[in-house]
Amino acid sequence: MNSKNDRNDIGRIADALERLSPAPPTKPDVKSTDAFVWSAEQNRLNPALQVSRVHIALLKGINGIRDTLLSNTARFAKELPANNALLWGARGMGKSSLVKAVHAQVNEDSPGALALIEIHREDIASLPSLLDELRIYQRRFLLFCDDLSFDEGDTDYKSLKAVLEGGLEGRPENVLFYATSNRRHMIPRDIIENDYSNAINPSDAIDEKVSLSDRFGLWLGFHACDQSTYLDMIKGYADHYSLNIDPKTLRAEAIEWSVTRGGRSGRVASQYIQDLAGRLGQKLVT
Repeated sequence: MNSKNDRNDIGRIADALERLSPAPPTKPDVKSTDAFVWSAEQNRLNPALQVSRVHIALLKGINGIRDTLLSNTARFAKELPANNALLWGARGMGKSSLVKAVHAQVNEDSPGALALIEIHREDIASLPSLLDELRIYQRRFLLFCDDLSFDEGDTDYKSLKAVLEGGLEGRPENVLFYATSNRRHMIPRDIIENDYSNAINPSDAIDEKVSLSDRFGLWLGFHACDQSTYLDMIKGYADHYSLNIDPKTLRAEAIEWSVTRGGRSGRVASQYIQDLAGRLGQKLVT
């Protein structure tokens, strides 16, 4: 009698625990939108409510890079061979803006062809889990990590290397990986030199670090712009948003703005346009 009651009690406890436990995460509808953010903590893709982007025509001074990345991405969207890409170089010159603009342009030409997924730097260790998630879908995905770099003691780069090319299963055919970085090799020289001095075979230590960048078939370098390119950016923005300002005043203000900021870049140009539009009482409607 007691044994039967005990079994009933255990069953009720198990039922109660099951009701209290969180429901398993539901699979996202990957065709519901064109952009997602990967949450490693939740182990799920969260739809992006809004993507902060500029039109590809507003990205000045990077025509060759723009065309190369656009062509590579368009081929991938058409299920043709394409390369992972590393966009590296000067801050504020449009690396992440170009990735998002290229994605938008490809989908404008072929609606729904490609989903953009942002993965944060701190979630790189979860890449294998994310790729397992994406492998089962028919849709093609552009996986994007902004400002990717590694610090001393950080071993996540080893997982990234395997994911990009060298793992047992390799990168799924429906996934392409783009990353931006301020450094071409993403790992500071002092870390490489420290590993060189401590390694049994120093050349192997350096090869392992440098070969991370080798996993990217495209290396696209961004460099600081000159004044002429900077002013082209300013004029492009002003024309696009129909800002009501005299051209001479626009030029003078833009140059002064760059001087106060200590440099010229696409980001500086965009920040000036934000300030100008606010002073003119005009909204920046794309």
